[in-house]
Order: sequence, then structure tokens, then C-alpha cells
Amino acid sequence: MPQPAPVDEQAQDQQLLDRLRPSRIILPVLIGLSVVGFMFWRSYKPGDLAPLANAKPLWLLLMLVVLVARDAGYVYRIRYLTEKVLSWRASLDVIMLWEFSSCVLPSAVGGTAVAPVLLHKEGIPLGKSVAYIMATAMLDNLYYVLAVPLVVLIGGDALYPHEALQGGLIATLRIGFILSYVFVTVYAGLMLYAIFINPRSVKRLLIRLFSMRGLRRWRGKAYKLGNELILASVQLRGNGLAYWLRASLSTAFVWTARYLVIGCLIAAFIDVSWPEFWLIFGRNLTYKVILLIAITPGGAGIAEGAFPTFFGKFIGTPTMTNFMVLLYRIVTYYLYLVLGAIFLPRWITRIFGKPEAEKVMSS
Repeated sequence: MPQPAPVDEQAQDQQLLDRLRPSRIILPVLIGLSVVGFMFWRSYKPGDLAPLANAKPLWLLLMLVVLVARDAGYVYRIRYLTEKVLSWRASLDVIMLWEFSSCVLPSAVGGTAVAPVLLHKEGIPLGKSVAYIMATAMLDNLYYVLAVPLVVLIGGDALYPHEALQGGLIATLRIGFILSYVFVTVYAGLMLYAIFINPRSVKRLLIRLFSMRGLRRWRGKAYKLGNELILASVQLRGNGLAYWLRASLSTAFVWTARYLVIGCLIAAFIDVSWPEFWLIFGRNLTYKVILLIAITPGGAGIAEGAFPTFFGKFIGTPTMTNFMVLLYRIVTYYLYLVLGAIFLPRWITRIFGKPEAEKVMSS
């Protein structure tokens, strides 16, 4: 039987349940399907979907394997990052709700804002929960920092969709890509230094930086981030090499799988060479820059609209490209809205009780 929570915790719980309420599904679905529908209406020509008849079952199976492996990797990572405090079931619930929250909240907020509270409700002290989520953020950022030079070496200037954008837009995208890489690199470096060497100096740096004119409005958030880095350092610094090796390898595994999905999907219907396949993988990292600045829930509408620009040249006709957009969003976005709606009432019932679950699901 769930016990009454303190007032502050009750407010936190209510904020969590508000962010996860099922009615949040409606807006991103309407936006995403409206954009895809408009794209189909504008481009459809009879016969353009002929490649569907030549689907390659092996590539479709590989795509499903990659999707399942990615989620299994996320479950494995969160269980071992939390030092096995989470059971396998709890780990699966946390990941499914984390993905669901990423789909229904703006990309700038994402599931990271919800994840520490999810871990806390699973019985992990809030301080440790924040530390574990900061560890996942650091590892995710380090993967991006290490992967970008590799894909730039492989793809070079072909990472940018010259065939779809004019020179000025390509230059803007290139600048955005470089700036995002610099920002992520600096942020990941600060997190590494704070967690493993000197968190207090990083806190002082953040406070001084955000005390400058024009940045003072974010000083409170910088102060909070500094405190969280100190807490994360205390919680994580004592973990051994095996802990970080396991966390790093699982991070590399899940993000590589995540970026492989589009290539497998395209190869299931269109003949692509291996150089093209790896170029598609590389373009995922430039495509991600667009999604990072998306203000809609889960990037709905923006992800669909930008997809043809980055991947249309590998697919062929606009109609076929639009079909691939729809299929891609089904397996990487709408699927998690459905799974979230399935896992959410079970999790709320387990954590808060059945009456609260019925209340949330009816809101």
C-alpha cells in the first residue's frame, strides 16, 4: 500500500505524472501525421511506391533486431549504472517511460528531466538518481564527441545534403554542426573534469560565467548544475574501471544501434552500396542537429520535414521518401508512444496504486 508522501515530494510526483499523462500523445501525433500527410499529398504519383514490392526481408529483420538490441542495451546500461539496485523489470519500465517522455516533451527538455524522478520512485535516493542520469548524459555526449571525427573522416563534405540545400543553407548547417560539436565537447569535458577531478572548481566557473551580463537569468540553473556535479562526483568517483568500461561499451552499443536504423530501413527497399550505407549513418549526426533545436514534442513535424533533405537522395522518388519517413517514425517514435501508454498504467499502479493510475489514464 503506497504511503503518504511529504508535501515537496507530492508536488514532485504530481509534476512527474503531469508530464507523463497520456493526453500529451495527441499533439505530437497530430503534428507528425499532418506533416507526413501534406508531404504525400504534394508528391504522390502512381507507381512511385513500386519498390515496396521488392522489400528485402533480411534487412527488415535486421532493422527489428537493431531496434530490440538498442532497447535491451538501454535496459542493461541503466541496471548496471545503478549498480543493480534496479531489477530487470524496473529497468525496463524506466527505459520505456524515459523514451515515452522524450516523445511527448520538447527535445530541449526530453526524458532527462523525468529520468531522475523515475529512478527515485524506484527506491533510489534522489541524489544518487541525479548522479546516475548525469553519468548517462556524460557518456552519451562522449559518444557524440568521439563519433563525429570518425564520420567526418569517412563522409567528409558529403555529410551535408548539397543535393537538397542551397549554398547559404549548407553553410548555416555546417556552422550549426560545428557549434553543436564544440558545445557538446566543452560540456562533456567539464562533466568529466567535475566528476573525476574537481567538481567545486567547475561549479565556481559556471557561477562566474553565468554572472556575466546577458547570462544572469540562467545563474540559478548554473548553481543547481554545479551542486549536482558535486553530488555526482561523490556518488560516482569511487566506481572501478569495470563499472565505467561496462557503461561505456553499452553506451557505444545503443547509440550505434540507434544510428543504424535508418540505413537498415532504406536498404530494406532500396539497393544501397556499403559506402552509401555508412554515409547514411554519418548523416544521422548532422540530422541530429536539427532535432536538438526542435521545439515540438519529440521533434514532431520537424523530424518528418527534415528527413527528405538528409536522406532523400538515397531513396529516389519523393513519394517513396515520404513513405520511408512514415515508416521510420513508426518504428522509432510512434512505437514508443504506444509502448509508453502500455507501460505507464502498470508502472503507476505499482508505484502509486491503482486509483492514481485510473486518475492519470483518464486525464
